[in-house]
Amino acid sequence: MTTTYIILGILAVIVLWAIVAYNGFVALVNRTQEAWADIDVQLKRRYDLIPNLMEAVKGYAKHESSVFENVTKARSQAMQAGTPAEHAASENMLTGALKSLFAVSEAYPDLKANQNFLSLQAELSDTENKIQAARRFYNGNVRDLNTSIESFPGNIIASMFNFAKQEFFDLDENSAAKEPVKVSF
Repeated sequence: MTTTYIILGILAVIVLWAIVAYNGFVALVNRTQEAWADIDVQLKRRYDLIPNLMEAVKGYAKHESSVFENVTKARSQAMQAGTPAEHAASENMLTGALKSLFAVSEAYPDLKANQNFLSLQAELSDTENKIQAARRFYNGNVRDLNTSIESFPGNIIASMFNFAKQEFFDLDENSAAKEPVKVSF
């Protein structure tokens, strides 16, 4: 009789552990999805600022059409990206295009003094900082989730319920996007 209670006790502990582990994975997945949503909000804010910034520059630098085309193309690709890896690649391209836009603006002193342009630069700089913070938060949550999925005995529950590792949102090692977009006043 005591052997039956011991076996039932062990089974109860295993079932309780499985429930706690499963709920832990669900919480980690939800936090990771929430963190990605934070990045997405900031990226959309960035995408909304770019056309206004380009319009401000166009008024002063009408003959710089290739720069505007590159920024528009990069923005469009970034908006269509799906996975974190696709977003990272397209954001690298967009950051490079924005750097060339700011380089063009350096040649126009009147533009650099334009209050609307300065305001848009400040908003973009603030958004870049928020993207960086959201990216760190997301990557921290992905690290925690991936570690839990790979660690024993959690990997048993993760494989039983098909919890999958998530991609980090990393910038390309050789990209100029590792450096922040230079916003000078």
